[in-house]
Amino acid sequence: MSPFESIVLGLTQGITEFIPVSSSGHLEIVQNIIGDRGADFHLFLEFINIGTLLALLIFYRKRIYQILVDVFRNKNYRLALNIIITSIPAALIGFFGSKLIGSAVFFSSLITVGVAMGLIGIVMVIVDKLPKLSKLKNENVLTKPRALMIGLSQTLALIPGVSRSGSTIITGRLMGMNNESAANYSFLASIPIMCGVVLKTFLSGDDRAYFVNNLWMLLLSNLIAFVAGMIALRFVMKFLARRDALKYFGWYRIVLACLVLIVVLMQ
Repeated sequence: MSPFESIVLGLTQGITEFIPVSSSGHLEIVQNIIGDRGADFHLFLEFINIGTLLALLIFYRKRIYQILVDVFRNKNYRLALNIIITSIPAALIGFFGSKLIGSAVFFSSLITVGVAMGLIGIVMVIVDKLPKLSKLKNENVLTKPRALMIGLSQTLALIPGVSRSGSTIITGRLMGMNNESAANYSFLASIPIMCGVVLKTFLSGDDRAYFVNNLWMLLLSNLIAFVAGMIALRFVMKFLARRDALKYFGWYRIVLACLVLIVVLMQ
């Protein structure tokens, strides 16, 4: 991996991990433009989750501290338990099906990216026009069945082009939350998954050797991902305060999907 590729991939990861436009889809597009798809490409992408995970932990440090206080001091387990429930479906599929997903051509196809990008974009535009199905004050009062529904939707993010934040924010909206509450819950619930991805990567001796051998490029990419991720988080949380915010991300996805599919079909 060259310094230029590391910078571009880190920037792409940082910007798109938290904005609901699909980081995996954008990384597939960028890598196809760069043209170098080495055997260790997906491993490199797993390691640059470290930068965005650190951005998430720092951005939500006060909220995470409050959750821990609620659990250990106040004996209030509701939000922490809901986050665990939401994390379980994606964790199970990611753990038992990671090799199949990593090796399947379907999951690295630009046609898959384009179709998923467009379909979720259309859903975003539609959902943005719907009234809330119920009025939840915030993510703290989410019920366990609704937390599970958000968790099931999070598994769709294994398909590049869907977006983890996009699928969970959409489901959160359908569960009765507004954009901000749905995004806050989405990002909090993604922390266990992202920690699991990073931990699982470091458990393998071959993967640790890859990390050491590519240390400087990974440090560069993760630094870029961290800075871009902090900026993206601040932007998306401010932008989602708008009631009609989802439709803008939806239209962006639809336009990008059309461009990707046109290019692929013309080849």
